[in-house]
Amino acid sequence: MRESMHGRASRVARAADPVDVGGASDCARRRAGREAEESACRELQRRGLRLLQRNYRVRGGEIDIVARDGGTLVFVEVRRRGHAGWGGAAASVDARKRMRIVRAARHYLARAGDEAAAAPCRFDVVAYDAGRMRWIRGAFDAGDAP
Repeated sequence: MRESMHGRASRVARAADPVDVGGASDCARRRAGREAEESACRELQRRGLRLLQRNYRVRGGEIDIVARDGGTLVFVEVRRRGHAGWGGAAASVDARKRMRIVRAARHYLARAGDEAAAAPCRFDVVAYDAGRMRWIRGAFDAGDAP
């Protein structure tokens, strides 16, 4: 039996649709990442940090959360993993990722003014593994980034 042109064209269009090509899982992953960031913000505030900015992006880097912990400026990377395979969420903050965070932090400090530039800084990681949160204060420092 021959397929009608309309039926074939419809299937071809669906196959080429970017939403159908891994889009659902990418969308779910982004949503889970946003939820992890929201949860991290709430928990950090509950523990006394004052949030200054979220998703600070510059060319070549991004910081998920910028906050104050007393007089210390804190740059926070939030990572989420559904299971501990591949080393878990904290282990996913590799040298390349640290370099990108430090680059963005330097940019933030250059634009934030003298008060922020004079403040001590800390790089934290909030890691979610299988739903459990772990806050790693001072997870790395700027010298750890290439």
